[in-house]
Amino acid sequence: QVQLVESGGGLVQPGGSLRLSCAASGSIFSINAMGWYRQAPGKERELVAAITSGGRITYGDFVKGRFTISRDNAKNTVYLQMNSLKPEDTAVYYCKVDIVVVTTTIAYLEVWGQGTLVTVSS
Repeated sequence: QVQLVESGGGLVQPGGSLRLSCAASGSIFSINAMGWYRQAPGKERELVAAITSGGRITYGDFVKGRFTISRDNAKNTVYLQMNSLKPEDTAVYYCKVDIVVVTTTIAYLEVWGQGTLVTVSS
C-alpha cells in the first residue's frame, strides 16, 4: 500500500510565495515521474509541473518561470516552490507519483494525493 501526504498549501497575498511538499511512503520499489497538478473551481485539472526520475522537467505554460519543481529521492518527496503567485493560481493542488511496487509481481501505480488548497488573495 502506498500513501502520499501533501503539505504547504494555504492563503497567501498576490506576489507571495508558497512551498508545497508531497511525501510518498509504503511498499515502494522505485518511483518514476513525480508531479503537481491543479484544479480551479469550474475548470479541468491541469499539469503544473512534473519531474522524471532522470531529472527531466516539464512545466505548464502558465508557470512562466515562477514555479520550481524538485525532488529528493532519498525521502521519496517532491516539492513545488511557487513564487510571484497570482489570484489565478488559486486552486487545489494535487501531487501525482508514478510508483513501481514489487510483490509476487511488478505493479505500476499512478497514485494521487488528497490535494492541498492554495488561495491567492489580498
